[in-house]
Amino acid sequence: MTSNSLLRADGREPSSVQAATLEVVIPVYNEEADLEQCIRRLHAHLHDAIPFRSTITIADNASTDGTLAVAQRLAAEIDSVQVHHLDEKGRGRALKAVWMASTADVVGYMDVDLSTDLNALMPLIAPLMSGHSDLAIGSRLARSSRVVRGAKREFISRSYNLILRTSLRARFSDAQCGFKAMRTDVARELLPLVQDTGWFFDTELLVIAEKAGLRIHEVPVDWVDDPNSSVNIVDTAVKDLQGCWRVGRALATGALPVADLRRSLGREPLVAGVPHGMVGQMVRFAIIGVASTIAYALLYLILHPLIGAQAANFLGLLITAVLNTAANRAFTFGVRGSEDVGKHQLQGLLVFGFALLVTSGSLALLHAWAPGASRHVELAVLVVANLVATVCRFVALRWVFRNNEDVRK
Repeated sequence: MTSNSLLRADGREPSSVQAATLEVVIPVYNEEADLEQCIRRLHAHLHDAIPFRSTITIADNASTDGTLAVAQRLAAEIDSVQVHHLDEKGRGRALKAVWMASTADVVGYMDVDLSTDLNALMPLIAPLMSGHSDLAIGSRLARSSRVVRGAKREFISRSYNLILRTSLRARFSDAQCGFKAMRTDVARELLPLVQDTGWFFDTELLVIAEKAGLRIHEVPVDWVDDPNSSVNIVDTAVKDLQGCWRVGRALATGALPVADLRRSLGREPLVAGVPHGMVGQMVRFAIIGVASTIAYALLYLILHPLIGAQAANFLGLLITAVLNTAANRAFTFGVRGSEDVGKHQLQGLLVFGFALLVTSGSLALLHAWAPGASRHVELAVLVVANLVATVCRFVALRWVFRNNEDVRK
């Protein structure tokens, strides 16, 4: 059999593929002992419980035992089973190859050990078939999930998902459960951007999908750990952390074209004139703005007796402007690292110049109209002037960090 071929055991392309609505992929590597039981059980469930035409694809990625021979025999015996063989290892590589070639409306996969109860399959694919959701994942970490596994795996799984939430701001609950599906048209848009070919494939796919504004449906599952799993936990964990760093950096630098993907998938803002992510940016900007205003007021009150109103206003604005730009750069607009930090601060100082003009002008008008105004009256006028300048600052900083505004939710 040639590499990357989608064939039945007798060498013919299965006619059922063209009519398939659901294609379930079972990625395997050296699984000759468990494969037949898995396929027969899955086939029976699809026939009895799933009201959609379906195909099972065994994706053999470079097995060195008798897995391929077992897969070919099953494909010859069962009409809706087919084999896809790759000469290279990698679960992600196998899934990507099969999904990209699929003609089904919905594609999915599950692990060969069938640790997830198959009764969750219909709830998994139903929102995809209806068009309500774009991706669907099984979650072992949902409150209503029933899971049997050791404390070590439980700790690792929850720790990993905590890392995803803190480092990549992921909102899905379980990246690693081997029970997922998505609409095929969505898969064709997402998969070219996914680089990982191994176990991090799932996480990378979900992170990109979430950043692109796709709807991810989660299904609580019943799941029983396979004690004979051959997965190297330490090696997988290290590669997952490396993957998190790579994807996080790609999002921060704009290397991942999330905005283009969002447009191609039709995930533009629902309200015209309100760009994607602006509401979240406004909330984060407001938090920093409140802190900056308090810091500015304290600096002004401390410096005023020493250097006078205009100089205190200048220094207070300058110090808080530098800190404000740095905080908004990282927190509001998600820009990390030292690249372009000097340019961003320079642009932030231009924004500071405008704020200085507004506040100094307001202060000068106050002194012309009421020369004996107290420090507290001066401060009140400056706060109002700063509020006007703040609105302009938000618009200006969106322009300064325009290349990164589309990577934040």
